[in-house]
Amino acid sequence: MSSFGSDGGSAAGTAEPVELRLEEHRVELTGYCYRMLGSAADAEDAVQETLVRAWRAIDRFEGRSSLRSWLYRIAANVCFDMLGSRQRRALPMDLSAPGTADGPLGAPLPESTWIEPVPDSLVVPAEADPAEQAVARESLRLAFVAALQHLPPRQRAVLILREVLRWEASEVAELLDTTVASVNSALQRARASLDAKEVTAAQTGAEPLDDAQRDFLERYVAAFEAYDMESLTTLLAEDAEQSMPPYAHWLRGRDEILRFWFGPGIGCRGSRLVPVAANGQIAWGQYRPSESGEGWDPWALQVVELGENGVAEFTFFLDTERVFPLFGLPPRLGP
Repeated sequence: MSSFGSDGGSAAGTAEPVELRLEEHRVELTGYCYRMLGSAADAEDAVQETLVRAWRAIDRFEGRSSLRSWLYRIAANVCFDMLGSRQRRALPMDLSAPGTADGPLGAPLPESTWIEPVPDSLVVPAEADPAEQAVARESLRLAFVAALQHLPPRQRAVLILREVLRWEASEVAELLDTTVASVNSALQRARASLDAKEVTAAQTGAEPLDDAQRDFLERYVAAFEAYDMESLTTLLAEDAEQSMPPYAHWLRGRDEILRFWFGPGIGCRGSRLVPVAANGQIAWGQYRPSESGEGWDPWALQVVELGENGVAEFTFFLDTERVFPLFGLPPRLGP
């Protein structure tokens, strides 16, 4: 079996098998590819292709760069190849104006249309220090990943490598076979595009939830499971937004959202919420009461974004057959 020294070059005796050395980078590579592609499934496919290409070419790796840098170079090229033949993924807000609570949902759009959620465990290295984990989670937010998809692929790669992963401009230039000046120019254009959408890259100061936020979310879960109109009114921001991929229909405004929940969405009354970690945000697997009268059936992965004045955004991913197994959620609750 091939082996690898700890410095990325060949070694004898104490060397580690190539497969294990490559596998050590899977989680961070998946995070990079997810931000590039906007899909957990596509990211896993891209990383698998990256590791296969690396394994096949390992005898030609001469150690002029670190193994990590070499893998990122391969992953970038894999992502560029995939993006060249696919449409840009989006959230419903990118596709249409807001609808009304009693408006038609329309036809569901194909899976390839949408930004998909991703479990934190798939893309946030467990061994990273808390500050690095905070930055990683902040840069996985659905709004940030959706904004990235508006950038040309090379600008996207530059911004992720420089702003999220904190690579030096010279390192990025080497990885992308370009100049430092070109990297700096691409980063400037990418930042301007994100600024225009009022979305920022990860901030080093990102903090985990504090006690007040955790208490707020506990109150939200209790209110939602009780379908308590009075309590929910106090917990949603006035300008909150709600979307439900695979439908392009979305809502803006607390009153409109609650009008939907207590109108067309009344089937969610009596739901149960099972917590998960998705996109560095708070999320739950939502189960609605079964039409059989026994237990609860899967309805949506519910991802929320907190704002200064309450829950600012709800995204309900309704494709539970794809999403729930990814998050290890049970197929149903109860008997």
